[in-house]
Amino acid sequence: MDQQLKQLMKELGEAINGSLSDSEQIAEVVARIKEGGYDIFLVLEATIGVSKQGEQPTDKPSLVSTLSSANPEFKVSDQDLKFLKSLRIKIDLDEDE
Repeated sequence: MDQQLKQLMKELGEAINGSLSDSEQIAEVVARIKEGGYDIFLVLEATIGVSKQGEQPTDKPSLVSTLSSANPEFKVSDQDLKFLKSLRIKIDLDEDE
């Protein structure tokens, strides 16, 4: 895939992420879930297939991930810690990393 298309796909992923982040409707529902006493995280994945106009689609289209970060944030909730502890697994959470 050429660099221009990669850049455009990256921009598309960022636009999708931004529109979801800015959605008042999503924010309201997330707030209601939190008010109900739940922790929430939302992970969405989009697969985008592209082919050159005028060409026959191949069996293996170019697929692009819309994840905006190569280094996603690692979060461990209190519930995660309890579960790991029940399995006798201890993790060190380093706040500086």
